[in-house]
Amino acid sequence: MSEAKKHKIGILTSGGDAPGMNAAIRAVVRTALANNFEAVGVISGFEGLINGDFRPLSARDVGGILQRGGTFLQTSRSKRFEESNGQREAIRKMNEEGLDSLIVIGGEGSLKGAYALSQKGIKVIGIPGSIDNDVWGTNISIGTDTAMNTIMDSVDKLRDTASSHHRAFLVETMGRNSGYLAVMAGIVCGAEKVLIPEVPATIQEVADAVADAYERGKTHAIIINAEGSNITTTDLAQGIDAMDVGFKTRMTILGHIQRGGGPTAYDRLLASRMGVKAVEALLEGTHGVMTGIRGSGVKYIPLADVAANKRTVNMEYYSMAKVLSR
Repeated sequence: MSEAKKHKIGILTSGGDAPGMNAAIRAVVRTALANNFEAVGVISGFEGLINGDFRPLSARDVGGILQRGGTFLQTSRSKRFEESNGQREAIRKMNEEGLDSLIVIGGEGSLKGAYALSQKGIKVIGIPGSIDNDVWGTNISIGTDTAMNTIMDSVDKLRDTASSHHRAFLVETMGRNSGYLAVMAGIVCGAEKVLIPEVPATIQEVADAVADAYERGKTHAIIINAEGSNITTTDLAQGIDAMDVGFKTRMTILGHIQRGGGPTAYDRLLASRMGVKAVEALLEGTHGVMTGIRGSGVKYIPLADVAANKRTVNMEYYSMAKVLSR
């Protein structure tokens, strides 16, 4: 009598990389194998799915990746997958490979892609991975904590030199559409002013905050500017320097350093929990959901709700940043 066909799970990472994605992949693979499933990695996200770029994964293949940043499966942003023809080709390649289900690790756009596949009958589970923490339905995404710690470490070091030279440092964080990182950095780094996409600001307001810090006898000032705010960091620096605010400005754009580095203990644990829960969902016959943190537990959040809603910055934290800046 022939052996029953094993369930074959595809795993891909898509969009911007986030520290902890490797930990999630590891958790998915080892949980799948422990339950007699096969695990197949998809190289370079949805683009790799369209191209049929698959790699069988064993327990040893995911050994030694827990502490590594980025994603060893690689990632991309696929324009082709946004079109129905691209999605159809991806499904064709999945069928040719014999994939029964797919686990997608990524941010807002990637999870919308996962939802599109689920609407076409594919058994899909999403895992939120985004340093911006902009995925609706989960308290926090994989990579956010690591990115926040990277920003905090960078700003702490900048403060040392800012105090030594009596400067105002303008620090640009990532956050094209979400000000989460900037707001939290403002709180934990003691910034004088935070600029985010959700709240328009003026150069004069920022200059006033810097001048106030100088007049109160501070030895430095820190301004956190999210990349998607209505004022570019360059314009901000030039505008403030054109006024008499006491401090001269220096500009630091943290850029992609925020995506790199080994994940924190929190992100490793978070990714592991979400990865295990994703396979458990398939074991239960559940699909079309994302594993997200609600309260202290990992819950199933419908991908339809994730795709239909947008996560916004908690304005209580923004108000806190303003109060604590004094």
